[in-house]
Amino acid sequence: MTPPDGRFKELRELLRAYEWTGHAFDDTLEAPGAALSSYLRTAAYAPERAESAVREIDDLLATGLFSNQIADDVDLLPHITPPQGVGVEDCLRVVRHHLDQFLAKPPAPSPALRPQTSWEWRRRFPALSHLLTSYFHQDFSLEYASHAEAIDDYLSAEAPEDHRAAVHDIDGILAVHPTDDELKEAARVLGLREPPPEGVSLRQWLMDIEGIITHRLRT
Repeated sequence: MTPPDGRFKELRELLRAYEWTGHAFDDTLEAPGAALSSYLRTAAYAPERAESAVREIDDLLATGLFSNQIADDVDLLPHITPPQGVGVEDCLRVVRHHLDQFLAKPPAPSPALRPQTSWEWRRRFPALSHLLTSYFHQDFSLEYASHAEAIDDYLSAEAPEDHRAAVHDIDGILAVHPTDDELKEAARVLGLREPPPEGVSLRQWLMDIEGIITHRLRT
């Protein structure tokens, strides 16, 4: 039975990395391109994701990209442009080659390494992205009277495991961004559209949020 989120869940996520770098395959057998490199850096935190991607690529190639059997599932995949004269299936074989190399000796995660694409930012810090996108969006002032009210709503609506993940993400993003400008750009990519409270720097505000969440987890 096809899973409710589709037959090629991880492959779909892998191909979304290409959407953020121009919708084109730029990988060669010698080296992965920008999108695949970002995926592999993210997969270092969970190599089983790369294993799933390999299985799904094998499934797609064995069945055939244009097979009616998987047409509905293929339609859910991002449409990525291959180089002129090269087929999508050939591109997927190149991707699989690099996934195989990655899985032969998975690298250790590099928490201090700065993400290089918007996709990578969001996949590296998903809990913080959810917090910022869902509670500090462009319509913030229509929903909340203050930043504190939004945080209270977040603490009430989200599960403790999400709170712990957000604390982990805040620690992580502060670790890879020594400058305020870099931190502001990262927060924007992650979905922040409402500035911190007046007179409070973004760095201090994130640290304050972390403290509030941590306190809630301890009570």
